[in-house]
Amino acid sequence: MMPATFAGSGATMKIRPARGLVWACLGAALTVSGCTLHDRGGVGYADNRGSIANQPSDEALYLGNKHYRNGDFGLAENFFRQSVETNPRNPAGWIGLAASYDRLRRFDLAERAYQHALKLTGNSPMVLNNLGYHHLLRGNLNQARRYLVAASEKDPENPRVLNNLALLEERAANHGQPVTAVQ
Repeated sequence: MMPATFAGSGATMKIRPARGLVWACLGAALTVSGCTLHDRGGVGYADNRGSIANQPSDEALYLGNKHYRNGDFGLAENFFRQSVETNPRNPAGWIGLAASYDRLRRFDLAERAYQHALKLTGNSPMVLNNLGYHHLLRGNLNQARRYLVAASEKDPENPRVLNNLALLEERAANHGQPVTAVQ
């Protein structure tokens, strides 16, 4: 850390540079991208169209990710919202915001945030997977299947997508519902 003296005050304060903020932003995308933060495993997924490495540093995104990982979804939502207000073209901010809204059970707002992410990334497997999980949380099993199958077609080996498809089948079996894809 480097000491900084403020003009005229004589006060010295240590300022820590934002080390690794780009890595932290990448971590935000990988942590939030699967939207499957239950204990069933899987690895992160990031798509190249909305790559975090191409985005400017965003401390609010970093803090949103930090609070999301800690289970502080209200604080995460606040920071992700700040992130998208500052940088509306950053898909990781929209995905984090949507995932936070899902965890807060604000499904209407989550849907809008996912639609913003789709505009930025196209039909990326990551966003399709998140939308599938979003509909799974809402109990819209046919819609969930539609999005998860689309994500699986784009990335058949993605463990998060495969995990969410398994959750969908489990949920459908528990409710005695056949699940068919909506066209």
